[in-house]
Amino acid sequence: MLDRPAPRQIPTELHELTVAQAGALLRAGQLTSTELTADALARIDRLDPVLHAFIRVTGQTALRRAAEADRDLRAGVDRGPLHGIPYALKDIIDAEGVPTTNASWLSVEAVAGSDSAIESRLRAGGGVLLGKLTTYEFAIGGPSFDLPFPPARNPWSDEHVPSGSSSGAGTAVAAGLVRIAFASDTTGSIRGPAFHCGAVGLKPTYGRVSGRGARVLSATLDHFGPLAWTVGDAAAALSVVAGADPADPRTADVPVPDYLAESARGVAGLRVAHSPGWYAGDPATMPEIATGIERALRVLERLGATVEQVGLPGYELFNACGRVIFAAEAFSAHERQLRTHPRSFGRFTYQRIMPGAGICAADLLRAYQVRRHLTRALSGTVFGRYDVLITACGQATAARWDDFGPDWPPPKLVNDMQTIPFSVTGHPALSVPIGFAGNGLPIGLQVVGRAFDEASVLRVAAAIEAELGQRRTRPSEPVAAAEQAGRTR
Repeated sequence: MLDRPAPRQIPTELHELTVAQAGALLRAGQLTSTELTADALARIDRLDPVLHAFIRVTGQTALRRAAEADRDLRAGVDRGPLHGIPYALKDIIDAEGVPTTNASWLSVEAVAGSDSAIESRLRAGGGVLLGKLTTYEFAIGGPSFDLPFPPARNPWSDEHVPSGSSSGAGTAVAAGLVRIAFASDTTGSIRGPAFHCGAVGLKPTYGRVSGRGARVLSATLDHFGPLAWTVGDAAAALSVVAGADPADPRTADVPVPDYLAESARGVAGLRVAHSPGWYAGDPATMPEIATGIERALRVLERLGATVEQVGLPGYELFNACGRVIFAAEAFSAHERQLRTHPRSFGRFTYQRIMPGAGICAADLLRAYQVRRHLTRALSGTVFGRYDVLITACGQATAARWDDFGPDWPPPKLVNDMQTIPFSVTGHPALSVPIGFAGNGLPIGLQVVGRAFDEASVLRVAAAIEAELGQRRTRPSEPVAAAEQAGRTR
């Protein structure tokens, strides 16, 4: 008698399955990658005309790769935690044969000739690429309407932006179009959209994930990592793409732990530093965020962690240092096209890059020196004694569309994100949801760790998520809007 698969026992809608849940069903023969992928493509087809999270959907390629993943599993070949799992890439990251548009008229038809390091590892790991995600132009501009593609919408409210250049990634994950999106974070563009869309956003240590085959914005600030719906999903995603790349000198040859196993270890015995100095008492900080951070700290103490308050160098010093480096390096990355095709850039992009032309070599060298000082100070005074640092990720919920005018900076927009310090120092940092503000929009906090100790960051984030993350709550607005749009077509 032939062996038959066990009866299907899928506990929920397919888009709600975590990576671990979907993987278990795939390996048990109760679900196929083809079914999982077809379901994701149908959800994208239904919701994305309203959300604009995707620039390009690679449907036929996705179904072909899903079928290959199914054949491998039937043959006993298991390529890892993302085998058969759909994902998407921010459209600054190359996938062979697919345009990498950078959301710019300057590269709208630029087809990638080879895979980026990230895509190469995902392909080898049996993952299924669904397509390329909306970004600000060259990962720097803003939510502009003078680009080839419309900006992504915040799935929790059509009146608010998703925040940050990885806006499509935040929107896609929160709306359940994908479990995992891979993106870049230069001053906060993974953590910002995660914070404002209610997702998990992990910026690994600088050099942990290769940036080969991704568009350079700021060579010494660019980080690459996952946005995901759960901490476990982010851990699984990082385990596939992390590790040294001989072709990218920015990467470090440091062992890669089993992040998924590490994230489940709990927090008993960990030492947690907490620094409210950057946000507490600041009128820009929403009370719900400060209260939510305090609640999370009490959770960690109850679970066996030691929590102590520490002081940090002034936030403005981190910010000024990072802004100088960012501006100078971004201008350098785009100087040739700025000189030859200045009018082909979007207005916001041009206005944000051009100040870098005025930064002299002496200013940049001083900024590098300040960065070394700040990195040593953080590594010594905080991570010499503590395993992780808890602080704010953002001070307010997502900005409104009407906060943006025709020029940058927007006249009514306050830069409320507190992500740039850990881009400057290169420490791993993660935004994890902690509930909702009174206006119904998501809020979160930031967990920061020692260099190359993403494992401790994930342990703490998983504990907070289990108590406060509300991972069963999804935005309902895009579903209602998509259904309304369907009725009026």
